[in-house]
Amino acid sequence: MKLPSCAATLMAAALFTSLTGVAGASAEVLPSMNMEATVKAAQIDPRRPDSTLTPGAKAGVLLVEQALRDRRLLDAKWVDGYFGTTTVTAYANYQKSLGLTGIDANGLPGKTSLTKLGAGRFKVTGVIDPGARVSTGGFVINTRTRNMLAEAKRLLGRDLKLDQGSYNPGGDPTSAGTHDGGGVLDISVKGMNSTTRTGVVRALRLVGFAAWLRNPQQDNWPWHIHAAAISDTSLSGQAQHQIGDYYLGLNGLAGRGPDDGPKVTIRTWEEYQRR
Repeated sequence: MKLPSCAATLMAAALFTSLTGVAGASAEVLPSMNMEATVKAAQIDPRRPDSTLTPGAKAGVLLVEQALRDRRLLDAKWVDGYFGTTTVTAYANYQKSLGLTGIDANGLPGKTSLTKLGAGRFKVTGVIDPGARVSTGGFVINTRTRNMLAEAKRLLGRDLKLDQGSYNPGGDPTSAGTHDGGGVLDISVKGMNSTTRTGVVRALRLVGFAAWLRNPQQDNWPWHIHAAAISDTSLSGQAQHQIGDYYLGLNGLAGRGPDDGPKVTIRTWEEYQRR
């Protein structure tokens, strides 16, 4: 039976809506990859003495490792949800394949590279972005680090003077490369007593820094506070190791001694903002 023209039009519209709805639904079934959890694992797992997985990170790490495997950058036996040194190296090679160099190919999943890796495979959630480089107190840091530092100052009710900033390769040989990338700074403790120094370290830790009070007995440096922003995706390799050690209860130095700073609940900047 031939349908009236208006009925045929309505039926065609309904069919089109149904088909596009199905197409839209299929586009939404991509799994979510939590960038926050995955970046955290990429800092901690390489420093672990065993193959313990970082809580909450396995699903995201597996998605990254599967994508690296399919690009023939990671052997299938390493697709295990553990973001160890082999996966870090594979991710760095992927970053280099995109034309990235230097600190932009540090093996930590960054927003741009992760989005490209996940195209058609997964959608990135919990995005971390260090932001642009800015000048603070005569030193270069990035926007995320600046915001973290500002919040620590607010908690303390006092200003903090920097001795060294970020993106400073070769600037201080005693830093062993920790300041080569972003997220890292040194703070002067001149004029501070012991209680004040400890309070500053605590405030920095509360807002998402791995922070320690350094003294001349540890190395050839003056008293200062060293702080590295957890999960800053522009961290140098050495700074990444310090973050991992901080999570494992260590002091961030080459000797990997016990953490000597005030005990606080370890949080990233993003977790602090959601508290």
